[in-house]
Amino acid sequence: MNLLYTLIVGAVAGWLAGYLIKGRGFGLAGNIIVGIIGGLIGGFIFSIVPILGRGYGFLGSLITSVMGAVILIYAVGWWKSRK
Repeated sequence: MNLLYTLIVGAVAGWLAGYLIKGRGFGLAGNIIVGIIGGLIGGFIFSIVPILGRGYGFLGSLITSVMGAVILIYAVGWWKSRK
């Protein structure tokens, strides 16, 4: 059940981040990957700077994942433009 929850949050977070940054998503598999990695990045950042607590459930997970995914997409875009 946790895997399904992670995939759903990852897909929605990746889609939202892709929509916010580029105006479109990355397809289902790409959205899931970006969202899961974004969740890891967001979780790491929020463990250092505790803005959202652990008691916010799905919405807290989604916000954390979206913010991490936006940071990931921005960083990848910056890295590509640097080359």
